[in-house]
Amino acid sequence: MTTFLKRLFFTLVGLFLAMPLIVVAGVSVNEKQTLAFPPQGFSLSWYGEIFTNVEWRNALFASVTLAALSAALALLIALPLAWFLWRRIAPWANIFQLLGVAPFTLPPVITALGLLTFWATTGFYGQPWTAVISHAIFFVTLPLVTISLGFSSIDRSLVEAASTMGANDRTIFRTVVLPLILPYLVSGYAFAFVLSLNEYIVAYMTVGFTMETLPIKIFNALRYGYTPTMASVTVLFLMIAAVVFGLVARFGDLPKLLGAMSSNDK
Repeated sequence: MTTFLKRLFFTLVGLFLAMPLIVVAGVSVNEKQTLAFPPQGFSLSWYGEIFTNVEWRNALFASVTLAALSAALALLIALPLAWFLWRRIAPWANIFQLLGVAPFTLPPVITALGLLTFWATTGFYGQPWTAVISHAIFFVTLPLVTISLGFSSIDRSLVEAASTMGANDRTIFRTVVLPLILPYLVSGYAFAFVLSLNEYIVAYMTVGFTMETLPIKIFNALRYGYTPTMASVTVLFLMIAAVVFGLVARFGDLPKLLGAMSSNDK
């Protein structure tokens, strides 16, 4: 009886958490332009509009481009920083680690306001590339954490053996370290990509309406009324996140990447 009640409780909690997604998914397949749920009729035309409508297609391209570039830049920043923190133990090294974690720990609106002030002061406000840099700074924490976990899992005796055999730091990194941390690099990139794809506040505060990403497009479209295309975009984002995190879970140790200790680490 106790087991049954536990299952019932967790089932109800799961349904409660999933209800907003179920409603949004139902609204996205309405045959007419309405907010009705359960859906009135069934149509996938609103999903097609994301790719056939020029404005929605351009917003999708802008979002994917921004996410891909900013995640790559965040990775390029996090990798040498994590490598330095792992190889060079110094009392002041924690300062760099704190700087790498700080942007993501602050409220997004505070980070966005600081970036807005910076780009406006330098005269670059509204340039698309400022959104790439801003997102990279904002999400650099994610690859920094995953890559640091990757470095911490490396047996240092392998590095010492390579060094004893005459390999320099560059060779050690390329032949020993990089293959071992590659899953963590991919995971860090995936996390930054997905969150950048869905981010609104930083993008809006740095480029305004000069580069309309999908989140910005949704908020802009609300001024002219509701369309189920907005719900379709939400479901599309959810599917992308599910696929990306599913691949990370399939080919990597997702609990460890999220900070949990595996049984071998205890």
